[in-house]
This record gives sequence, structure tokens and C-alpha cells, in this order.
Amino acid sequence: MGTDDKIDNKAEELKGKTKEKVGEATGDEELEAEGHTDQAKGNIKQVGEKIKDTFRS
Repeated sequence: MGTDDKIDNKAEELKGKTKEKVGEATGDEELEAEGHTDQAKGNIKQVGEKIKDTFRS
């Protein structure tokens, strides 16, 4: 289950990067902000997975 979570978290981060770039290119500040939020969520979840992995060892 941990691997699936890691993949989902990375996908969320990449989705955020895409939204950010599209927002920048189109001048859509709201979409750009959503991209930043998605990236932050993905990064936080990845940190959580790393912490879980540390305690499993």
C-alpha cells in the first residue's frame, strides 16, 4: 500500500506543477495558486510517507 500512496503523492505534485505552468502561461492566477497548493499537498504527503518508512525500519 505504501508504494501506491507514494505514486499518488508524486502524481499530485506533478499535477500541481502542470497547473502552475498553465496558469502562468495563460495569466490565470487562480489556476497558478491551485498548482502551488497541489504541489504543497503532494510534498507534505511524501514527507509523511518517508517518516512512516523510517519507523518501519
